[in-house]
Amino acid sequence: MASDTIGTLNYLIAPLDGSQPYNRMYADTSATAKPAHNWTQEPHDMQVEDVRGKEELYKLDSAGFQYGREAAKHASFLNDDEIQREYYPESIDLIKRVTGATNVVIFDHTIRRRRPGEPGDNPQKRQPVSSVHVDQTTPSSISRVRRHLPPTEVPSLLRRRFQIINIWRPISHAAVDWPLALCDFRSVDVEKDLIPVALLFPDREGETFGVKYNSNHQWKYMKAMTPEEFVLIKCFDSIQDGSVARLTPHTGFQDPKTPEGTPLRESIELRALVFYD
Repeated sequence: MASDTIGTLNYLIAPLDGSQPYNRMYADTSATAKPAHNWTQEPHDMQVEDVRGKEELYKLDSAGFQYGREAAKHASFLNDDEIQREYYPESIDLIKRVTGATNVVIFDHTIRRRRPGEPGDNPQKRQPVSSVHVDQTTPSSISRVRRHLPPTEVPSLLRRRFQIINIWRPISHAAVDWPLALCDFRSVDVEKDLIPVALLFPDREGETFGVKYNSNHQWKYMKAMTPEEFVLIKCFDSIQDGSVARLTPHTGFQDPKTPEGTPLRESIELRALVFYD
């Protein structure tokens, strides 16, 4: 299709000494501090297919992501308290309706506004992520349940199917600049492609997956997604027997077809624990 494009996507190269990759999150950047990370990246030009008009081919349990159209009632996205008070409840309702889940707990959100030249590691000024990744691993997903749910409920919740799903949408204007690319789970080799990466915070440790290059990866995007559209991105599923998609590698990327003067990308993602009876 004319709207398909080529994106330069950044894949992970693990440390050559065999140590686990890590990111020091909001760490000391002084000359005496340890490096902010210990891995490198390799860029690969990948075809990214525009799925607009054929979104129905991509569902959470097959591809690992699912597009939809429903405008948010909350529209300003300027105040965290208002976002939690207004946008969280409507997003919980939307996730329940799309997935059939019985309980949804949103545990955080990130607003990204691309500002060339500004550092991307300031938690108050997050930029689009430019490396292929998955937000959670199995251990970090279980830790999220333990961290965000009452201790008395955790054992029963972990016996049921649960997922971590992000709901992502543009804000203010269409995401023509730096769109979001999603890798169809059916093209991912989960045994070979995924590398756990430690996230080292001052007070805790998390874990994500970096992704190694695989020429079989099938990348998708929806050109010019509007604020009235959203995508659900599966980051974890406790069903891991091969019957459903477990996760979705994803990344922001620079579309070389972006017209000059296009408004810079602004988006919001919510991260949710999703439980089923």
